[in-house]
Amino acid sequence: MSQMASISEWVRTKVVVEKLNNPLGFFLIIGCTAFIGLAIGVLGLKLGVLLFAGIVSIPLMIWMFVNEQVGLAVCLVIGFLIQLSYKFGDYPVGTLLDGLTMFLVVAVLMKQIQKPDWSFAKSPISVYILAWMAYSFIQVLNPMAQSILAWVYTVRSMTLLILLYFVCCYAFNSLDRIKWILKFTIALTLGAALYGLKQEWLGLADWERAWLYADPLRAELIVQWGRERVFSIFSDPTTFGILMAYMAVFCIVLGLGAFKTWQRGVLIASACAMILSMAYGGSRTPVVLIPAGFVFYVILTLQTRVMLITAVFFMFGTAAMMKGTSNPVMLRIQSAFNPSEDASFEVREKSQEMIKPFIQSHPFGAGMGTTGIWGRRFSPNHWLADFPPDSGYVRVAVEMGWIGLILYMALLFKIQQQGVYYYVRVKNPEIKTLYLGLNVIVFLLIVASFPQEIIILLPTSIIFYITAAAIVRLKDFDPAFNEEIATELEVQTAQTISEETELSTAD
Repeated sequence: MSQMASISEWVRTKVVVEKLNNPLGFFLIIGCTAFIGLAIGVLGLKLGVLLFAGIVSIPLMIWMFVNEQVGLAVCLVIGFLIQLSYKFGDYPVGTLLDGLTMFLVVAVLMKQIQKPDWSFAKSPISVYILAWMAYSFIQVLNPMAQSILAWVYTVRSMTLLILLYFVCCYAFNSLDRIKWILKFTIALTLGAALYGLKQEWLGLADWERAWLYADPLRAELIVQWGRERVFSIFSDPTTFGILMAYMAVFCIVLGLGAFKTWQRGVLIASACAMILSMAYGGSRTPVVLIPAGFVFYVILTLQTRVMLITAVFFMFGTAAMMKGTSNPVMLRIQSAFNPSEDASFEVREKSQEMIKPFIQSHPFGAGMGTTGIWGRRFSPNHWLADFPPDSGYVRVAVEMGWIGLILYMALLFKIQQQGVYYYVRVKNPEIKTLYLGLNVIVFLLIVASFPQEIIILLPTSIIFYITAAAIVRLKDFDPAFNEEIATELEVQTAQTISEETELSTAD
């Protein structure tokens, strides 16, 4: 027994205390590396990679179970890399993300069994999210739907990942945790921006060009105006550009806020890289989002300095848009402010005008997954299978009816309303700046959903749920705000008791 105890103590010292920063750790790394190399040589690349993933996943899952923040970081990484993985093969990365989401939800529920505390989820936003989820699940009974599988695939993207909102609410138990996940998101976005700049300045890699020209429709979308548009690690320039746009404005808002000088410098530099990379992407929607974000920022702050800076920005921007040029990048940006000359804009308007009578006469819609990719795959004979929604709101209205659209818009409005409310009420300058930046993200995603289906696309969907949860939790770490709210509750309670006493005396 004493020998076993000494061995156990030795292992604990080497692993826990010294954290494998010793000869044992060195030999373990060498051994694992040799084993993985041998496995890849014998089993092949795919099986070797799966074996490596299996070895790594066990300790990683334990870490994620103990610390949900790690799980959220892994979800973000998957969200950023999922479209890149599809360029190498049909890997079940989406299913992996779904499984990871459910794993994190189960981890939170198990901790709640041991120590129940649902205060983190007590928010009007949570109520609206639950209502939206309930309506999405009820849609399985929609009599117009032609495919249950279409509902299953659609509910994954529109409803399952929204559970990350509750995981975030639970994980964000300190201001440092919220700041860390936001920094991590900015770092991932900056990495994507820098890779986009690499594509523009050094050209596409051979495997990227092979993937691009393997599909004529894909090549037609990306190769325009005599150049290959930048798409970074994503599947298309629009998804990439919108991410760059709202995150760039977010970084600028934080860079103008209550942070250290070097932090503000890094944020502004990051924003510049994102905007430049976005411009090379050549998508019109992101270009419009930049000034829209600054207008919303000015409305929220109403500061003279901010108004002057924004006015100067708009003057230079207007001059750039009016200036004649032969540069294809600038021509593409200028076209964003001339929608009447955009053929795709006219096609979108005509299709939306055509679908209006259907939406008005079908309060529950045609069923989830009836349009777009899933419509063509699971309901090819349905007349809506070839209908391009080209808008997050149009898709919801067509598939889930005007009742679903009202619920969806109410959810987005409640998130924005709560964000503005807390921004006005909190006292801590740092938290106030964070609220300002998060409000801008929500606003820009609401705007971007008019011409694009952006909120349901990765990694934006995960960022959106992180943003909503941060809006709910940030105010909990402002003592002055909580003290003010407590005082207001005391006054209201005293007034209620006084009114009840007066009524009882009168009786």
